[in-house]
Amino acid sequence: MSTFDYIIVGAGSAGCVLANRLTASGRHSVLLLEAGPRDTNPWIHIPLGYGKLFTDTRVNWAYESEPEPALGGRRIFTPRGKVLGGSSSINGLVYIRGQREDFDDWNVPGWRFDDLLPYFIKAEDQSRGANAWHGTGGPFAVSDLPDRHEMGDAFIASAVANGIPRNDDFNGATQEGTGYYQANLRNGRRISTAVGYLRPAEKRANLRVEVEALVTRVLFEGTRAVGVEYTQNGSTHRATAREILLSGGAFNSPQLLQLSGVGPAPLLRQHGVPVVLDAPGVGDALQDHFYVRTYWRCTRPITINDDLSSWWRQAAVGLRYLLQRRGPLTVSAGYAAAFVRTRPELTRPDAQFYFINFSVAKRGGILDKFPGFTCSVSQLRAESRGWVRICSADPRTPPAIFYNYLDAESDRRMMVDGLKLLRRIVYTPPFSTYVAEERAPGIQVQTDAEWLDFCRATGETVYHPTSTCRMGDGPGAVVDARLRVRGLAGLRVIDASIMPAVISGNTNAAVVAIAEKGADLVLEDAGR
Repeated sequence: MSTFDYIIVGAGSAGCVLANRLTASGRHSVLLLEAGPRDTNPWIHIPLGYGKLFTDTRVNWAYESEPEPALGGRRIFTPRGKVLGGSSSINGLVYIRGQREDFDDWNVPGWRFDDLLPYFIKAEDQSRGANAWHGTGGPFAVSDLPDRHEMGDAFIASAVANGIPRNDDFNGATQEGTGYYQANLRNGRRISTAVGYLRPAEKRANLRVEVEALVTRVLFEGTRAVGVEYTQNGSTHRATAREILLSGGAFNSPQLLQLSGVGPAPLLRQHGVPVVLDAPGVGDALQDHFYVRTYWRCTRPITINDDLSSWWRQAAVGLRYLLQRRGPLTVSAGYAAAFVRTRPELTRPDAQFYFINFSVAKRGGILDKFPGFTCSVSQLRAESRGWVRICSADPRTPPAIFYNYLDAESDRRMMVDGLKLLRRIVYTPPFSTYVAEERAPGIQVQTDAEWLDFCRATGETVYHPTSTCRMGDGPGAVVDARLRVRGLAGLRVIDASIMPAVISGNTNAAVVAIAEKGADLVLEDAGR
């Protein structure tokens, strides 16, 4: 048995931030527990290496959803990081904060956009320099991609030709428009929260990091959380603390709460878990961004498909990366982009477009043998909600995940309208000069019903799950505005699961800001 001031469960995007900030003063002892290994896999640190980690169960939970009725009963493969840095170590590196209205609409005191902006700024080390929207000197590097591509320039030009304004900073005054993504990289290498936040913190004597340590339950005395139980190297360990901070993410945090007796009482009794607190909101209201890819044959051999088409070309790409930190290996999961309104009456963007200069028949699969590129649509504000539930009292059993994609009519309409607009952009000069063939869905898809069928047959997750331990004070709220689990003492949740609703765009930057603010809340309460 070991005793600490704080135990953090999960060394992912949020957990690494908390470990750094809570140990900075030297006054607090912290135990950080991570179910996965250290981030020593070299592909973690090479931006394009995320493709190599897509199904790698050494660093990836590699979940699958329950059958999705609106998607023909398909199970949706769901990568999540199981390694120091969590999903920030295996994601596509794209840095997007979301829209001001996302946070304001949460309607939680202290969590409006203006409340969070200082934390976005505090976290950042922006390569373009500091201004009213951005900061420098923070642990989380944000940079332009080292190389731009003629097809990215053409995509942006064709989007502008369709009435979409040029925007060189999606994280500034407005998200709307078209331009290039920024990414969490520095000098051509991924900067995960493990690299940016945890590495400096690990030098401190008051932080203990344990990897390959699966937390099996939170320990309670009455309704106060007093510690955790975890397995490591075949042995069971216990540790106690003043506060337990769950940072497992939108799947693992509700799973651990339910395994520990906090969740819907009928579900817990069904699996023989003693009920500590009947909390129906735990695991409820899952939201995610639905995502549909179109891919195309290019008229010229200038894509990453071509760059990696032979061993000698691969060697040249690798050598360029080693010597210059440039070239295809520095590309993130998004290259050029557009945040658009799919209908003119909307007041802000509801769709996110991705352009990337490679193509695969199956996501995470082998690059096509021909010159190819991909253009994708993701919804920004989903209305459909699902759930996360334990399937067993065994912590090693993955939770059941049900996205409930396309349940809402507004989600179906947005995806169809978005895909139609994306196709218009692709067939608009100058980008249209790169189109040799529309491989998927194919030019035969024309009507709204055909587009919707394409969405049902091919759509999937874009890896932004949230909202399963919602913050607020209404029905179903799990944590309060200080991220304390309602009805219990000594227990907080600090990760993407506390978002009352998913934000507009990639969620990693917002999770870092949530953890920055969460650390301040913990320290403020400790000071009292």
